[in-house]
Amino acid sequence: MSSKQQWVGMVGVGLMGHGIASSLQRHGWSLNFLEHPGNQPVEDLISRGATAYSSGAALAADSDVIILCVTGTPQVEDVLFSDGGVLEGLRTGRVVIDCSTAIPSSTLRIAEAVEAAGGRFLDAPMTRTPKEAAEGRLNLIVGGDRELFEAQLPLLQSYAENITHAGPVGSGHKLKLLHNFVSIGFSTVLAEAAACAEQGGIEAEVLVDVLAQGGGAGTVLERLRPYILARDDSGFRFSISNAHKDLGYYLAMARDTNATQSAAAGIHQVLEDAQSPGHAHSTVPELVSILTDQARRK
Repeated sequence: MSSKQQWVGMVGVGLMGHGIASSLQRHGWSLNFLEHPGNQPVEDLISRGATAYSSGAALAADSDVIILCVTGTPQVEDVLFSDGGVLEGLRTGRVVIDCSTAIPSSTLRIAEAVEAAGGRFLDAPMTRTPKEAAEGRLNLIVGGDRELFEAQLPLLQSYAENITHAGPVGSGHKLKLLHNFVSIGFSTVLAEAAACAEQGGIEAEVLVDVLAQGGGAGTVLERLRPYILARDDSGFRFSISNAHKDLGYYLAMARDTNATQSAAAGIHQVLEDAQSPGHAHSTVPELVSILTDQARRK
């Protein structure tokens, strides 16, 4: 069973991971974390008792549950399989929880490797933003054994408020990619529509008002509304490079399952074209301006 007497090891203390780590400490969990240049400042975690480790193997050896919160599949595989990686230090019965966004076919191979090393595995990708991560209010979509999922619920509830058990291992990552395809797809469509409206002389306020009262109403419009009206992207700080990466993962999953992918391929191309002139680190709402500028240069 999950117990707050256990030590939790965090790999990836970036924008999302730092929020998770802070939430775990607020709920009384003992924390270890892996040192990495991409981490957010960790002095606050250390001041509350967290211990830093220089290798994944050492972190895993001293942790009962290891939470991975890194960028994507290559980083997850590197953290686990590299020399001095997590698998080298994993002890029998320990649990690995992968909160990253990843390709499901890789997730299945990783779960097999974790189990071969004596551990147990859950894929638990998250939705929402760093703000909700810091507040302990993430959404989690969890794949894995139901009994293991229920045993780890107290831990998961320390940093998430909506937690869905999606099915067996890999189901969490599959549903996360489906979610992100819909979310990023809607965002890209809205950004393209807003750019077209600007080119066509439609006032931004009128566009937003018409969409809000009709078929465009919803979370995506509310996220992009501040940017469409006032060039404020603070409500959706998700980079175009991450959106492009996630759509690439979705396309890989669609190919693996022989699913139709025409719409996803088109959106992926829009994102690829948008980031190529140096906008990889621009946010998704900034697509409105990028697409407008592209149209004006034609």
